Amino acid sequence: MALRTALWTVMTGAAQKAARALKRDFGEVEQLQVSQKGPSDFVSAADIKAEKVLREELTKARPRFGFLLEEGGEVASADGHHRWIIDPIDGTTNFLHGIPHFAISIGLEMDGEIIAGLVFNPIVDEMYYAEKGKGAFLNDKRLRVSARTRLTDSVIATGIPFHGRPGHKPFLKQLERVMDSVAGVRRMGTASLDLAYVAAGRYDGFWEMGLQPWDMAAGILLVKEAGGFITELDGGKNLLGSGNVLAANPKLHKQLLDLISAV
Repeated sequence: MALRTALWTVMTGAAQKAARALKRDFGEVEQLQVSQKGPSDFVSAADIKAEKVLREELTKARPRFGFLLEEGGEVASADGHHRWIIDPIDGTTNFLHGIPHFAISIGLEMDGEIIAGLVFNPIVDEMYYAEKGKGAFLNDKRLRVSARTRLTDSVIATGIPFHGRPGHKPFLKQLERVMDSVAGVRRMGTASLDLAYVAAGRYDGFWEMGLQPWDMAAGILLVKEAGGFITELDGGKNLLGSGNVLAANPKLHKQLLDLISAV
């Protein structure tokens, strides 16, 4: 049974309230107003609405905390220590195409360290949650990363650079090395859920380049609290700064790191 802490209540309550409108909008996605932020980078009225709800609900509960928001930018904290890192819809492209694989992602950072994380797919009602030192959970089930020890038995997830994003050639070299060594590679289009799936043992590992802090803040803690390892692609620790991430269970992390860092 997941710990029902005060922080859990705040974060899950905010996510569930934002999710109610998201589910309605997902059912009428063709009616949504959509604008383009950059090449292949879209924002919908649903993103804006969900972010507004999350910000309002979290501010009510913790009025002195700051924010780093995908759509709304940065809001300084009054207490000088805490900030919420929020993606109202991680997987907007999936959402806009009617693909039911997207998530609300909320991370809480204290003095530069992620201390709580939530990833919620409202379509399948899967709520992933972790607090530092308290474990990771899917709804009420405790999570552990997979126990596989060989890459040849493993399924690894990734994110593929698309139009307007750099890194196509390095990624293809990485993919060639990985796919020659594993049982399968998956690309689902929602990094927060990819990391949550690593925490749940559904994926044995995940790597991607060029992510934003809101794509992975919550997922970083989920993987750690489920017993996994997570670093940059060269083994570094500045994940939120570089945007490059490699997550896996303890047996496979170094094997994947050796494959990918050699590119």
